[in-house]
Amino acid sequence: MNNRINTVVAHASVMGASFMPLFAQADFVADSTASLELKNYYFNRDYRESSGQNKRAEWAQGFMLNVASGFTEGTVGFGLDVVGMLGLKLDSSPDNSGTGLLARSSVAQPGAPSYARRAHDNYAKLGVTGKARAGKSELRVGYMVPDLPTLQPNLSRLFPQSFSGTALTSSDIDNLTLNVGQLDQVKQRDSTHYEDMALTSQYGAYKSSAKSDEFRYAGGEYKLTPNTALTYQFAQLEGLYQQHYLGLKNSIKWGPGTFKTDIRYFSAHEDGAALAGDVDNRALSTRVGYGLNGHNLSGGYQAQYGSTPFTYVDGTNTYLFTEYQLANFSQTNERVWHARYDYDFAALGVPGLLFSTRYARGDNAKVIGFNGEGREWERDLSLGYVVQSGTFKNVSLRWQNASATSNFARDTNENRLIVGYSLALW
Repeated sequence: MNNRINTVVAHASVMGASFMPLFAQADFVADSTASLELKNYYFNRDYRESSGQNKRAEWAQGFMLNVASGFTEGTVGFGLDVVGMLGLKLDSSPDNSGTGLLARSSVAQPGAPSYARRAHDNYAKLGVTGKARAGKSELRVGYMVPDLPTLQPNLSRLFPQSFSGTALTSSDIDNLTLNVGQLDQVKQRDSTHYEDMALTSQYGAYKSSAKSDEFRYAGGEYKLTPNTALTYQFAQLEGLYQQHYLGLKNSIKWGPGTFKTDIRYFSAHEDGAALAGDVDNRALSTRVGYGLNGHNLSGGYQAQYGSTPFTYVDGTNTYLFTEYQLANFSQTNERVWHARYDYDFAALGVPGLLFSTRYARGDNAKVIGFNGEGREWERDLSLGYVVQSGTFKNVSLRWQNASATSNFARDTNENRLIVGYSLALW
């Protein structure tokens, strides 16, 4: 184990050191940061009915080293970011693998079902990003984990789903942030290699075997007021689909608390050769909320329109308000009501302790392979605490529980226990 940790750290250090002569300027070094993140993760998903794999349960330890340089001096400044990741298997069996925590064999155990694949004892990843800055514009090339309305990487396991490509962000115009980029490949959260991108199958509505190495996006966010923002973004997965996003969010003081609204609208259709099949989807996702003295209550309505389900890159999350722990309620014509309650115990003098619960119920869904009206619901719970002082300062503990029931998919219970620690190295 120590050898693998040393290997990842050494690779990141050597990569950074090899570029140091090129960037030996004060800002490049003085503005640099480095941190080590540790995550101990237990995952247990119980499928409560039907045949096939009835449980996924694994325990793993993750290490992630992040080193980010500053920028060299001059009109155009240059920099370099390096991230190294190492995942270790603590407990797993072929019958219960596939949680997304650990890389595993591409083939099943001899004589076993197709899902019975052995997890590797360890796996490692390395990401390198070159960057350049001029004014308030920044160009990044290489490894990245974008945060876009049209592309939300999955961050829910040991390591994030990541992409390779080029991205430009500019804030040179007051109140306006512009972004444009192209991504060519994806590395899944439990994988060590890049691959072309696909469209999520959605129970066979789209051909997930169709691949593309060109995901393009362009858009921006404009602040109409300090508390009101309008966002537009266009995205295209070459030869598969195009998607437009329009969002409006607002926050105002109302009485003793704060009232927030957030409206998200998507429109998608096929692109070029339509290799994944017909795409005809429009989605409206809304949320309103009120926060007061540590309490935050919110909820909203969501609906899918058109003849096909919501479209998003395989392995990613959606930017819908119903992106829950187990489901995202995005089938053809599905209608959803959702509600959420959060409480920050700092209001009671216990900073670092947070509680959250949410519930969604969907109906009117049309699902490939299922006759009749699709209906589903999910309830999630989350309780987390970050130690505020003493020997264990910055140690975090989190428990997440989810229960989902559906008439077109397997009923599921899930628990996640996560212990984390982040250490600033400089």
